[in-house]
Amino acid sequence: MSFDFVAPFYRRLETLVFGQQLQAARCAFVRQIGAAERALVVGEGDGRFLAELVRARPELEVDYLDASARMLESARARIGSERVRFLHANLLGTALPAACYDLVATHFFLDCFTAKTLPELIAKICASTTEGATWLVADFHQPPHGWRRLWGRLIIATMYRFFRVVAGIEARRLVDYAPLLQAAGFRLTSEEISAHGLIRSQFWRRQPP
Repeated sequence: MSFDFVAPFYRRLETLVFGQQLQAARCAFVRQIGAAERALVVGEGDGRFLAELVRARPELEVDYLDASARMLESARARIGSERVRFLHANLLGTALPAACYDLVATHFFLDCFTAKTLPELIAKICASTTEGATWLVADFHQPPHGWRRLWGRLIIATMYRFFRVVAGIEARRLVDYAPLLQAAGFRLTSEEISAHGLIRSQFWRRQPP
């Protein structure tokens, strides 16, 4: 999976379809993360959330990991590298430090994976987090009822077909990641729903054992 092909026009495409709604979802809880010291940001894309994160917490040390070299370079050009370590890598093939990060952000990333891959991916990230860590997630969500459900199903199906072709994502449908986070000791503390139920922002916190 790589967003290299779509990277040059990704922001224009996102704005055309969703306006500023995806960026608003990414940043929904960025000023509520508390006293985090070291963050892991995965699949951040062109760095717009990263810019807001660094602005909100200038002292935060960030490891930014992305499989797309072109997305990573866009983020580096936007942010610089004084406090951000840019890692061009596939998450599943990368060794992460154990119990290191007290903040994780995965925005519009978990929905790229199947029910077969997602448990391994989430377990890998969880093993790198500290007790009390915060996990920020923004992702697409299937509206539950009425015309919104039909509209959401159409939009989501279209996006999956498009990104399977241009980026090689493995998923064909949304997979519920919540049980995996809960099994690892994370609890959902805040949630915002937008775009008629299509977009969901969540704030998870890891509870002490």
